[in-house]
Amino acid sequence: MENILSVAIGAAVGLIGVVFGSWFTARRQDRMWVREQKLRAGIGFNTAVVQLLDYLKESQLSDDGPGANELVNRMQEARSALYLLCTSDTVDLADALARRVWRTRPTEGRADRKAEFRETLDLLRQFTRRLRQEIARS
Repeated sequence: MENILSVAIGAAVGLIGVVFGSWFTARRQDRMWVREQKLRAGIGFNTAVVQLLDYLKESQLSDDGPGANELVNRMQEARSALYLLCTSDTVDLADALARRVWRTRPTEGRADRKAEFRETLDLLRQFTRRLRQEIARS
């Protein structure tokens, strides 16, 4: 009887260990997946914003051709992913940056527009820093 009890206790402890190990592994894999998705969305958003800003240095968004439309679509798609994955602080910065990009006009040598463009780049840097912090914490 004593042997059966010790075997049952050992089996129960082993089963608890397997369940806990499986739960821990699944949780870690979920965190890694979310982290990777945040990284992909952030890269896509930043890339589209930078390309749009480069485009806007020379021409207005209202005069956009297929290239600008594609960039806007990519930015919106990445921003949607950020909405689903990131904290409200990061999403708020992404929204502010997107609104800022919409308002950015070609610089064409005008000092006021160059200052506006620099402010947009500063906001992009701030968003990138915030996203890095969030990814590092996840």
